[in-house]
Amino acid sequence: MRFALIGSGSKGNGTLIEHGRTRILIDCGFSLRDTEARLQRLNCDPQSLDAVLVTHEHGDHIRGVGLLARRYGVPVWATRGTINGSQPGKVPTLNLFDVHQTLAIGEIEIQPFPVPHDAREPCQFVFSNGDRRLGLLTDTGSSTPHIHASLSGCDALILECNHDPQMLEEGPYPVSLKQRVGGGYGHLSNAQAAQILASLDTDDLQYLVAAHLSDKNNTPALASQALADILGCPPREIEVACQEQGTDWRQV
Repeated sequence: MRFALIGSGSKGNGTLIEHGRTRILIDCGFSLRDTEARLQRLNCDPQSLDAVLVTHEHGDHIRGVGLLARRYGVPVWATRGTINGSQPGKVPTLNLFDVHQTLAIGEIEIQPFPVPHDAREPCQFVFSNGDRRLGLLTDTGSSTPHIHASLSGCDALILECNHDPQMLEEGPYPVSLKQRVGGGYGHLSNAQAAQILASLDTDDLQYLVAAHLSDKNNTPALASQALADILGCPPREIEVACQEQGTDWRQV
């Protein structure tokens, strides 16, 4: 199983997961043209996608879903709350899933789990090929025991490090937005991400990617240092996904 981020941040998000003959795109927050270019960078033909799996209805995650699905005939998977909150338009195939039930798309098993975020029915995922597990956690304002249980023991983890609280407090956002981002239904700070990481079984962890960094309220150095302190490794060993380039493919 391998994965790559096509971009990560407040301007758009997307993550590719591949195993065997199955290829899934999680979220598509970019324009169709931009999405095609980002997929091309990773040598991914949009027609090869077996599904677009949606975490929630905010624009930086769902903006391009309908366009991509209609252009290339890609099935869309989402919760009922997400679809009701977004209405992405007619898509070739729409599959609704329950955040408390495991599902399978091709050769990849997917365990959804609910997260506290200011959306209709937001969720994140753990992906498995039967041998290795990849956890994805972004767009989460706080942690829960269920989140910890879901992510513990993963072989790879994509973990939100959205903001540094001091930079958020002193930054340019209006007070209402600062409260939203830093609130229990907003986004994880570096310290919150580190606390989650510290609670997990990381014995099998091969890759850790810091994701969804704010370009105004965080820096890659702060995010990587916070996570490295928990793992006891040099910060350079923590990969940071960027908005423009995302990451390259990583084999789990």
